Amino acid sequence: MHARHPELPRLWLMTDERQGDGLFAAIRRLPPGSGIIFRHKGTAGKQRRVLFERVKRLARRRGLVVLLAAGPAKARRWGADGAHHRRPGPPRYGTAAAHDLHEIRAAERSGAMAILLSPLHPTRSHPHAPALGRMRFAALVRSTGLPVIALGGIDAKRGAMAMRAGAWGWAAIDAWGG
Repeated sequence: MHARHPELPRLWLMTDERQGDGLFAAIRRLPPGSGIIFRHKGTAGKQRRVLFERVKRLARRRGLVVLLAAGPAKARRWGADGAHHRRPGPPRYGTAAAHDLHEIRAAERSGAMAILLSPLHPTRSHPHAPALGRMRFAALVRSTGLPVIALGGIDAKRGAMAMRAGAWGWAAIDAWGG
């Protein structure tokens, strides 16, 4: 993270094409100091960049951290605060996704500063992915020294439960939709 964002946010918005125009309302609902992981991987290259710039401008005005779901070089070129990538590799800064112990270990080796562990609960984003459930999630959180961000079927109530189970914070798509 850049010096202007020395602390890892506890609350995160994951962007997704299905948010449509509701994306900007969701960003406005985020408390200052929260984070955004800009995905929109299905959006064409130039359109994705234009949308990212709009998100970044609004995020800057609101005091939010913005990570780009891409490698660190692209995240730097686009002016993101960091990178988020499913299969990280060194050198690395930002966050990495994990779904099991093997992927947690890969994230640790990559130098990621935090892990997004999912899916905690069944989720619309990945309807056929088996949910970790609270017990397995808590065991995986305890298996790493990195901060863990809960993801998957999360809302404020489930996010609080994940934090009681040891997660640093939580991330969601739909929970910020209002």
